[in-house]
Amino acid sequence: MTKQKIRFSKIYWTANTVELFERAAYYAVFIAITLYLTNIVGFNDVWAAWISGVFSAGLYLLPPFTGALADRIGFRKAIILAFGLLTIGYFSLGAFPYKAIVLPSLLIVMIGGSLIKPVITGTIAKTTSEETRAKGYSIFYSIVNVGAFLGKTFAFPLRINLGLQSINYYSALMTFIALIVVFIIYKNQDAAQAKKTFREVLNGFIRVFTNVKLITLILIVSGFWIIQSQLYATMPKYVTRTIGETASPEWIANVNPFVVMICVVWITNITRKIKAVTSMNIGMFIMPLSALLMASSYILQEITGQSVNFFGLFSAHPITVMMIIGIVFQGLAECFISPRYLEYFSLQAPRGQEGLYIGFGYLYSFFANILGFGISGYLLTAYCPDPKTLSPEMLVHAYDKAYYIWFYFAGIALTAGIALMIYRYFTRSSPDVNSQ
Repeated sequence: MTKQKIRFSKIYWTANTVELFERAAYYAVFIAITLYLTNIVGFNDVWAAWISGVFSAGLYLLPPFTGALADRIGFRKAIILAFGLLTIGYFSLGAFPYKAIVLPSLLIVMIGGSLIKPVITGTIAKTTSEETRAKGYSIFYSIVNVGAFLGKTFAFPLRINLGLQSINYYSALMTFIALIVVFIIYKNQDAAQAKKTFREVLNGFIRVFTNVKLITLILIVSGFWIIQSQLYATMPKYVTRTIGETASPEWIANVNPFVVMICVVWITNITRKIKAVTSMNIGMFIMPLSALLMASSYILQEITGQSVNFFGLFSAHPITVMMIIGIVFQGLAECFISPRYLEYFSLQAPRGQEGLYIGFGYLYSFFANILGFGISGYLLTAYCPDPKTLSPEMLVHAYDKAYYIWFYFAGIALTAGIALMIYRYFTRSSPDVNSQ
């Protein structure tokens, strides 16, 4: 019997194509957002961090509610509205880099971005069958990662050659192209499942927040993602201030999705027979090692000086080398945690309400972005301050202890790992938790 070839509809491929453009736009801006807010707009490190954190957190808090809106007005109208808002928001960030304009521009991008998430994932669900869904979502996940990789890749030459503002124009162009594609090709998708009202979504949100066990799990896992958020919160300023403006935080950050893409299937396969919480704990205890490796650049620098030579083929700054090694371990930790988290989270939900609860499983990103970016602002101010605020004399030794930042994050990661062990101990006999 021959194996039937899986085919997807034009709407499916349209949704994936515009998702590629949207992710390329978002990650180009997000990798440089704290640099933009400080260097161009004029916010200090603390304010830039809090603004970035609230912006990113909102993208994970709003989708259940914007998804209800999309159901009401139809997916076609919702996706056109989303890309229209994104184009206006990104363009405004580039054209009007003023404090009074940037904040509402980021709000517009946040609303548009939060509207895209449920529409695109909903379209994938509605254009695939039970037989094709696994394949359909694997393609979608790959395209998301390709978009993230491309966005950060383009951001580096734009920042170096045309300046930080140009990245916003690039992102506006990407979302405008997506808007045209949607307007011409995208057709509305009839809902295949019952639509949720705003009241139902709000009631589910309240139930999650008042479920002590669930919110505890979310907060613990947020400890892992607080460290992951430093790819965008701390790392760009850390490397450009300690190495120089020609450093490439964009390419350094790309190490993470690259590692996840090549390792996640392999690691998931080798851990499939162990308990989900055990796999998560392995990842949790890899994270402190990741942060300690990032902090170890000063040791390598004492050995090699300002440049590490790799067999005469190329050289790199010790900070770059240890940052990349640390991010490799971050990516490996993510492979142990991410595929098993939603599985384990769903087991904690009351029976019969798994679907509703799992929609709020990503609240860890809400907490992690607010806390991760907020902490970053204070640590940067203390150990890796804005050079514009320093005199030439102060600059000489201003960054001697910059690596201390990563010790704090190692402590957070270790605390989260221990907390997960304690959580598992006190919940293992709970009747709504199965053998996992």
